[in-house]
Amino acid sequence: MAVPSAREARRGAFWNDRAVRGVLFQVIVAGIVVAVAWYLFSNTLNNLALRHISTGFGFLGREAGFEIGESQIPYSPADSYSRAILVGLVNTAIVSVVGIVLCTILGTIVGIARLSSNWLVAKLAAVYVETIRNTPVLLQLLFWYVLIGTALPGPRQAWQPLPGLFLSNRGVRMPAPIFDSVHLMMLGLAVLGIGASVWWARRCRLRQEATGRRPPLLLPALGFILLPPLILFVAAGAPSSFDVPALRGFNFAGGMGFSPELTALTFGLTVYTASYVAETVRAGILAVPKGQTEAARALGLSGGRVLRLVVLPQAVRIIIPPLISLYLDLIKNSSLAIAIGYPDLVSVTNTMINQTGQAIEGVAIQMAIYLLVSLAISALLNWYNARIALVTR
Repeated sequence: MAVPSAREARRGAFWNDRAVRGVLFQVIVAGIVVAVAWYLFSNTLNNLALRHISTGFGFLGREAGFEIGESQIPYSPADSYSRAILVGLVNTAIVSVVGIVLCTILGTIVGIARLSSNWLVAKLAAVYVETIRNTPVLLQLLFWYVLIGTALPGPRQAWQPLPGLFLSNRGVRMPAPIFDSVHLMMLGLAVLGIGASVWWARRCRLRQEATGRRPPLLLPALGFILLPPLILFVAAGAPSSFDVPALRGFNFAGGMGFSPELTALTFGLTVYTASYVAETVRAGILAVPKGQTEAARALGLSGGRVLRLVVLPQAVRIIIPPLISLYLDLIKNSSLAIAIGYPDLVSVTNTMINQTGQAIEGVAIQMAIYLLVSLAISALLNWYNARIALVTR
């Protein structure tokens, strides 16, 4: 029987097997990570116990005991900490949703303007983008907040660009609609109309694929959405009433309004994020092959129809992925509201931390909420991006 040489023995050792070494090293690294995490966790618990600081999330059911300057849902200091966190979350959600809608509209307009053949329009759009993109967002928020507080007049001298709309250093005040049961039924009909519009759009697409001709889409869709609620509104006697704001003492009463903090935060985030959206839109349009535009013009389409029917539908597929990151940045930048005194999620939870001393739990709540919101928006837009993506073989 032949005795294996020393070289063969070394070659046959398990640590010379690449697959075995890979698994072994991963196990060692995972063990080190778990050990470090356990040490940090146990050390934190010991330090908290030495300082007699309670742990856990049981404090969320206790009375908050502090005021929140601006709340979109009912709240009083007698409510729990969990209710206060909900108020901050709703305030953050309002800024985020309004900011996303407005920055998308403004950014699209500015992005298209940068490609305009008009020299003045293109240069003005370029100046806006370069100025806003190269200025810190926190500085811009402070600028808009100070501008609203100093440039706008007091309530007694408030600007009134439209009847019932007042602009002052107390924010924006406008009439608030008084809802009726008929309005809820109108909303239901509008939702059904949206479903009918989706069905009609699919029929138009199938008809176009079969015959090469596309039936009209926009007018029938508007009819599905607007006509039934309008008929119900007229048949019910057109119930429409508004709570119009009026000056009472040193401030306005009635109506609905936006505080200076909310106005500055929403406007600042919109203007800042729109500058990045504009560059994303411009890049998406430039990425569409020029042959598409030339072919559309050869068919006799006008410049506006070329942009709306040929260029933008193809550019959207390029724009959506980076747009997801911009939306997430806007949501995370809303945490800077604490700098101008708007009670968002971070501001409310920081107040909670100062009262309870449970900083770890408070920061964990902030991180978990922002993570869940970001993942939800990312998943929604990724789903939409997958739906509109071109299927290749």
